[in-house]
Amino acid sequence: MSTLGGISVIFDLDGTLVDSEPNYYEAGRQTLAEYGVPDFTWTDHEGYVGISTRETVADWKRRYGLRAPVEELLAVKNRHYLELARTSARAYPEMRKFVELLAGAGVPLAVASGSSTEAIEAILSRTGLDAHLRTVVSADEVARGKPAPDVFLEAARRLGADPADCVVLEDAAPGAAAAYAAGMRCIAIPYVAAQADAPEFATAGLLLRGGQGEFTARAAYAWLVRAARMTQPDARDRTGRPSVPDARDRTRR
Repeated sequence: MSTLGGISVIFDLDGTLVDSEPNYYEAGRQTLAEYGVPDFTWTDHEGYVGISTRETVADWKRRYGLRAPVEELLAVKNRHYLELARTSARAYPEMRKFVELLAGAGVPLAVASGSSTEAIEAILSRTGLDAHLRTVVSADEVARGKPAPDVFLEAARRLGADPADCVVLEDAAPGAAAAYAAGMRCIAIPYVAAQADAPEFATAGLLLRGGQGEFTARAAYAWLVRAARMTQPDARDRTGRPSVPDARDRTRR
């Protein structure tokens, strides 16, 4: 057992562990341009942050009236993305420190992402995070993507962890909703600052409105230490969910 008791930590990948959204935007822009949609903007892309790649291209097909099958669109976007990810994926420095702190403490770790398994593995290999993050779940492996809880529940199953003992790190509202639906606590680091007031983020145990600029490994670790104390049966609320360490954390600025 780790020094944090029974806590397990599950990371979202894109926008949480790594600054990959610019690459996803560029891959999407290139893909849509190939299919006759030349004006896909960053603002358009922001609406898909936190949604799986498969569900994103399925929405494109409906929204833009594309004739190509979803599987074809998915393959083209993944090809463009992997070309970018293999040369330019970058882990957030404080997130890397956090992963290393947790690994050093023996905390079970996983990645649960809306990206394809191939994309997840390429990014983890490129950044060197694969040394610590060996349990990986893609939304392609479960029935429903975020905001459904499936990907997080599968990560907990593979870790052999009770969902109530898991803490999720997420940058997007659908991911925060998925963590809550899974019965897990959440550290929310909004990638899109304007979305920090989304109701889904109100369920997070720790909300860092300033995003990655506000996140520090040591502060997050200290919060996690407090969270570990709340995994005990007498610290759970009447619904069976763990309490948050400190209600003030929910609105921290």
